[in-house]
Amino acid sequence: MNSSSVIDNSTDQSNAAATLETFAVAKAALEGLSAKQKYLPSWLFYDAPGSRLFEAITRLPEYYLTSLEHSIFLRHADEIIVAASGLGGEQLSILELGAGSASKTVALLRALMARQGHALYMPVDVSEAALQWASRNVHAALPAVEVRSICSEFTQGKSLNLPEENSRLALYIGSSIGNFDPEEAVELLQWLRSQLQPGDALLLGTDMAKAAAPLLAAYNDKAGVTAAFNRNILARLNRELKADFALDAFEHRAIWNAEESRIEMHLDSNRNQAVRVPLLGRSFNFRRGESIHTENSYKFTVEAVEDMLLKSGFVLEQSWYDSDRWFGVHLARVVDSETMMEDDAEEEAA
Repeated sequence: MNSSSVIDNSTDQSNAAATLETFAVAKAALEGLSAKQKYLPSWLFYDAPGSRLFEAITRLPEYYLTSLEHSIFLRHADEIIVAASGLGGEQLSILELGAGSASKTVALLRALMARQGHALYMPVDVSEAALQWASRNVHAALPAVEVRSICSEFTQGKSLNLPEENSRLALYIGSSIGNFDPEEAVELLQWLRSQLQPGDALLLGTDMAKAAAPLLAAYNDKAGVTAAFNRNILARLNRELKADFALDAFEHRAIWNAEESRIEMHLDSNRNQAVRVPLLGRSFNFRRGESIHTENSYKFTVEAVEDMLLKSGFVLEQSWYDSDRWFGVHLARVVDSETMMEDDAEEEAA
């Protein structure tokens, strides 16, 4: 094969990926903006500009989630890897859903390299740009780590076709699971369970329930970075679907819904307006004060975490927290189907 055909094939693959991503964006926008309560799914935040804004958010003093989780990894990475390897000390590969910059993951990869001398890292993301970013960051810190990127919208239940040479430690960190309603979170983890084998492990990061004040501050930072991040979801529709959202016509709003134990983010229309989206062949009308619901971020109790994992086919083995127990990292093990059926039968008999 000559060099020009390699370039052509690479270009074709990149174009195909871009087309699929645009189709997914268009489908999500049409469904969400056509609903009675308009919404946009939170994965739309994370194009290249949105990912940069989120990285800026993680460095804000109000946004404690990233720094606390990172501190847990720095303090307990060796212990986490040993526990994930199980009693048999299995060789591990690391799979990460929604890798982002992979900045926190480096601590775990470093511990894995120290334990077994090599590491396979498989970041999964719908965005090719995000995967390239994660790969660059990992190789800059740990050049010997093998990176196999998987471009997939994992919330759609697709098969990841994972290699079977090692046991897997799946990471879903950053409290990303909190962006899903409880039933959706279980469905996602059940899908992840279907991609793993008995004995594989899951490391799940969760923001824990606490007083409202620090939560509201984390999503309403004084510098306005979160507001810019929220509005970028409209800017993305402008860029990719040729929409004509006026960003200054929508106000960022974050509220604490105590009954549902979640932060909600909205974009409120500050005027009566119509927004055209040519690639959808549609216009969408907004009344003054009408909102687009852009994100939920659920906050968890220990009992809620354990219940969610059990419903998903995992058993909780160990948790690590910061000193104030504001953030938790939970190691769970895949339960084989026969064991789950036996447990269910025992519960029914009781």
